[in-house]
Amino acid sequence: MSAFVVTGTDTDVGKTVFAAALTGALDAHYWKPVQAGLEEGGDRTQVARLAGLPEDRVLPETYRLATPCSPHRAAEIDGITIDPDRLALPPQRPLVVEGAGGALVPLGGDLLYADLFTRWGLPTIVVARTALGTINHSLLTIEALRARGVPVHGIAFIGEAVEDSEATICRMGAIKRLGRLPMLDPLRPDALADAFARHFDLADFQ
Repeated sequence: MSAFVVTGTDTDVGKTVFAAALTGALDAHYWKPVQAGLEEGGDRTQVARLAGLPEDRVLPETYRLATPCSPHRAAEIDGITIDPDRLALPPQRPLVVEGAGGALVPLGGDLLYADLFTRWGLPTIVVARTALGTINHSLLTIEALRARGVPVHGIAFIGEAVEDSEATICRMGAIKRLGRLPMLDPLRPDALADAFARHFDLADFQ
C-alpha cells in the first residue's frame, strides 16, 4: 500500500493535519488535486511545513480555485470546468492524496469526490472528529464510500479521546481504528510527528 486517499466526515475536521502527519511518517509525496481557497498558499503550503517536505514532494494542484467554498461553486465563480480526466493519479510513490471537505463534496455536474475515489481504487482513510455528532457523520461517510466500492482502509480520529463514540463507530461501521491525533497547541512539525508516532502504528500503513 504505497498510496492512500485521505477524506473527511466534514470540513475542518483535521484532515489536512492528519494528511501532513501521514505524509511525513511515510516520507511520501503529497497531492491535493483541487484546492478551493488560496489563503496562505492553500493546504499544500501547510502540509509542506508540518511534514517538513522538500519542494519536489509537494505536487502541484491540478486546479487552484480562488474562493474558499465547495469546489463545484468555486470553479463556477472562476469560470472553470473541472475535468475528471485531468485528475488521474500522479505516478509518484509513496503518495498521500487529500480530498476536500467530505467524501460527497461535488466537483461539478454529477461528479463527487467519492466518484474519484472509486476511479482511483486506492485505500481510503476517513478522518473524523471525536466531538458530538461524529457517530452519525462517520457512519454515513463509511456507508457512502462502500456503496461506491471504495476500499476503506480505516478511520483516524482527531480530538480528545471519547472512547464510546470511537468504539461505536468502529464496531457499527466494521472499520479499523487506526488511531487518534490529539489537539496540538501550538501545532508544530516536531509535535505533530511525535503525536503521530505515539498514537498510530506505522505498520498499519505499510
